[in-house]
Amino acid sequence: MQVTTVSHFRKDIKNYLDRVVKNFETLIINRGKDSAIVVMSLKEYNSLMATNHELSSRKNEVRLDSAIEKLKKGESFDKELIEDQDT
Repeated sequence: MQVTTVSHFRKDIKNYLDRVVKNFETLIINRGKDSAIVVMSLKEYNSLMATNHELSSRKNEVRLDSAIEKLKKGESFDKELIEDQDT
């Protein structure tokens, strides 16, 4: 995570934005007393929103936690995708 001020951001906006996108970093721009802006790449934002959606219901959250536990215990398996199967 990067942190900067509005003044520094203005002086080097291109460099800051390039680093956000290239390094998947989050940029916090402090604007003074308890006021700040968060800048992130669209890819990071979309990933965050997808995760938020997946965890939005208790049922999905339980299912994902169960899948993670199975992976940790080595109880997973590989399956070919339909497009990869020879027909």
